[in-house]
Amino acid sequence: MLHGMTASGKTPLQERFPTRATRWQLRTRWLDLPPRPLVMGIVNVTPDSFSDGGKFFDPAAAIERGLKLAADGADILDVGGESTRPYSEVVPEAEELRRVQGVVSALCQRTKLPVSIDTSKAAVAQAAIDAGAQIVNDVTALTGDPAMLEVVRRSGVGAIAMHLPGTPQTMNDNPQYADVVTEVFDYLRARRDDLLAAGIEPTRLALDPGIGFGKLHPHSLALLAHCDKFHELGCPIVVGHSRKGFIGHVLSDKEADRTAGTIGVALSLAKQGVQIVRVHDVAPVRQALLLFEATGGLDSV
Repeated sequence: MLHGMTASGKTPLQERFPTRATRWQLRTRWLDLPPRPLVMGIVNVTPDSFSDGGKFFDPAAAIERGLKLAADGADILDVGGESTRPYSEVVPEAEELRRVQGVVSALCQRTKLPVSIDTSKAAVAQAAIDAGAQIVNDVTALTGDPAMLEVVRRSGVGAIAMHLPGTPQTMNDNPQYADVVTEVFDYLRARRDDLLAAGIEPTRLALDPGIGFGKLHPHSLALLAHCDKFHELGCPIVVGHSRKGFIGHVLSDKEADRTAGTIGVALSLAKQGVQIVRVHDVAPVRQALLLFEATGGLDSV
């Protein structure tokens, strides 16, 4: 029997998660989704993102950041010009465009990686697509701007729809769930069905449970422990857990360096077959995933 294969000729992940998506259609290409999660590197062109706000606000610094993440082994680059941390301020459309358009264009020209635009504004998404972006990553699940759905449908980009109760300005005002996993699952299933009915091709849609978005720390931990359930929806799963507050909560240290915690969660997500992890620290996460795979971690699901 070949390493990593069962008697049926399938990988352990294929046997455990038969509806797990293995390919994702982007604007001009297909992205294969192997058993090991792909790594989406975060490029925040913002002064106020929760973890690295201001470090890469200058477009030249943001471009160099993206190139560094590519050299570190990122599989996707996700560029955003508006912070979505709790109680963040809305950025005017013209300012968001100014922040991201040149960065997206440069990264598309200087790397072969698919570039994603993290925005809920249709005009920003369209400008990024015109500059070469392959993916629209919308924290509002394409509900924040009435024109976004048509931009995504017409362009044929890959689209990431995330669970977000309310807005970044209101989402953490006493979020409550009777069963967070079931409720987020039901929302993403309904949103998937609505988007497919509106003309988004099923092969182009990915789903994100929205870790930390309108969730208290126990809610985020419950979702992270049960991400495998979302394979039932048949779409790639994208999880953005990097450096988030639940890590400091588990460690009982809000000031702790959260890189190791981010890696630990990435390994848990790998065992659950999650296809894409969105992180700040690409090199250590990728190295950990490679060693996890090489030592049989993906065979022991």
